[in-house]
Amino acid sequence: MAAEGLCFTVRPIGFARTDFTDKAETPRQPGADAASAEPHEGRIELLPELADAARDLSSFDRVWILFWFDRAHPEGHTPAFPGPTRVTPPRSDQKRGVFATRSPHRPNPIGLSCVRLLGVEGHVLRVADLDVLDGTPVVDVKPYLAYADAFPDASAGWLAARDPIAAWEVTFSDAARAQLAFLGADGEDVQTRAAQALALGPEPHAYRRIRVRDDGARVLSVKAWRVTFATSEADHAARRVVVTRIDTGYRARELERNRDPALDVHRAFVAAFGPPAP
Repeated sequence: MAAEGLCFTVRPIGFARTDFTDKAETPRQPGADAASAEPHEGRIELLPELADAARDLSSFDRVWILFWFDRAHPEGHTPAFPGPTRVTPPRSDQKRGVFATRSPHRPNPIGLSCVRLLGVEGHVLRVADLDVLDGTPVVDVKPYLAYADAFPDASAGWLAARDPIAAWEVTFSDAARAQLAFLGADGEDVQTRAAQALALGPEPHAYRRIRVRDDGARVLSVKAWRVTFATSEADHAARRVVVTRIDTGYRARELERNRDPALDVHRAFVAAFGPPAP
């Protein structure tokens, strides 16, 4: 059958509810934080009229979640088909065919994650290891069957090595540690996110929010915070990144005008450590 003119209507059966509101903070894979002492939990809120469709699901340990990458593109819509055919994944230093990656930038922005099912409460599925943004549209749920879905001896292709790109060592200056401790006391865990991102390397990348300032300094964005880091020639040879300071991403004028209590931590940070780098 010719593909020209053939299209389908896909309607959400529900929406994912997670703590992730920024693409940069979501795990790269469903089980990325499974070993964490406090793995992320989330919910799949099915449409109430589909509650009966979730009957008998609670006896399964895992389920497949099919979802729509509704925020994969900054414009808020899917580009003209077929879109990108080659992408540079976070753990590769070269472009790969998009079908050989898990990239959200696909001809059809469909995602697939295998998550742990913690419970079923009416039309709500409680899950762990969900790696999507809050509000992501879900298009289907299927039970995971180990006898049919698990092939432990299958080749992992170019990802056969557990880490195709060796991780960079991320260290923090004394000044940066003091700033991170201040933020940590306020519940802002910038250090973990910065370490995870910079372990993949110091170069600007499509999947990392790194920019080079006019003065040559490199800055990583972690939510509303800016992490300045450096790599000397010796550091680069040793694959080491040194975080030198943390700054708020807000300008002084913004903090003065916007009295939102959520910005109090930024105002307190500036009062303790001074205004951000120019």
